[in-house]
Parts: sequence; structure tokens; C-alpha cells
Amino acid sequence: MARITIEDCMKRIPNRFLLVQMTAKRVREIREGADLLIGQSKNEEIVSSLREIAADKVYLDMDKLSGIEAYMDFYNDA
Repeated sequence: MARITIEDCMKRIPNRFLLVQMTAKRVREIREGADLLIGQSKNEEIVSSLREIAADKVYLDMDKLSGIEAYMDFYNDA
């Protein structure tokens, strides 16, 4: 992938709120020393995280994202 866009990630995660939560969590993991899932990169952590999400290497665990349940209930009822 030469260039990552939000649209590439939205194909996997159609909710922008969840995409932001996943990306932020993955950036924190990388900054704390986690290995990259897509090979070494000169990009910043956020770009690497978005690339991993678009490549289907990062999965959503609803139990570990606080505040998601209330948001999803509201979002699904709308």
C-alpha cells in the first residue's frame, strides 16, 4: 500500500468512532514497545496503525474498549 487513507480503513471498520478508538489503542501499544504487524516502517506510529487496520491485522475487542457499549447502543437505536 503506497498511501493509506481513512477510506481504506473504513472498508473494515465502518464506524469512525470505533476506528479512532482502535487506532489510538494500537498507537499506544506500539509506543510501549509492541512489534509492528506489517513489517518495519519509517512512518509514524499512527500511519503504521492505520496500515495494520486496513490490512486486517488488528481486531476489535469490544470488552476492552471502555465506553463503546453505551455508544453502540445509542448508535444502533438511531
